[in-house]
Amino acid sequence: MNGLLDGKRIVVTGAARGLGFHFARACAEQGARVVMCDILDGALAESAQQLTAEGYHVEAQRIDLASADSVNGAFAAIGATGNIDGLVNNAALATGVGGKDMLDYDPDLWDRVMTVNVKGTWLVTRAAVPLLAPGSGIVNVASDTALWGAPRLMAYVASKGAVIAMTRSMARELGEKRIRINAIAPGLTRVEATEYVPAERHQLYENGRALAGAQQPEDVTGSIVWLLSGLSSFVTGQLLPVNGGFVFN
Repeated sequence: MNGLLDGKRIVVTGAARGLGFHFARACAEQGARVVMCDILDGALAESAQQLTAEGYHVEAQRIDLASADSVNGAFAAIGATGNIDGLVNNAALATGVGGKDMLDYDPDLWDRVMTVNVKGTWLVTRAAVPLLAPGSGIVNVASDTALWGAPRLMAYVASKGAVIAMTRSMARELGEKRIRINAIAPGLTRVEATEYVPAERHQLYENGRALAGAQQPEDVTGSIVWLLSGLSSFVTGQLLPVNGGFVFN
């Protein structure tokens, strides 16, 4: 049975754990060769080994989104072994960036979140574009927090709002190269990276969704595969909320 991404080489950032790992696996399940990128060396190696043991074709590449040199070096290494057919901009700073209101927020933390989540997304996209063939797809992972204005999480919310806006601007420019770029806005998903989130926030989501209940990684991965595949060949500059109807767009 043919996969939707057969023959494609896809880069996924933040792939060592959480949603990024599940995105990498989902792409591999659909026949893609996946380049897993992360700053977490040990976790990245373990995750790549796990998928390799499961029979998938994956590579591991360290990357630090806060460093232009690291990003450029990572994509030079990726490009040395061939071009790519898709990119998932998933890596972001989320853990430990909330809990205080806007009056008490640490300006240094604000800068760090913006550097990784916003500037880093741009740096990765800029480095990837020369390796992308016409018809390729990019997916930026935003968040539905930017759609409903989650409180006490302002830097993260602002950064994901910026990712959504950048996606639209990039779509105008990349369209000239026949490269598509879209964004998804997942809701709060049950992965190890969200274990720190207070129980009441999980309950707010799970009770407030039109499709009530917990969101699992497999509820999100299909949107990534679809947006990278030929099935969405005339879709660009769009935002797709994937949150069970907690907010509508």
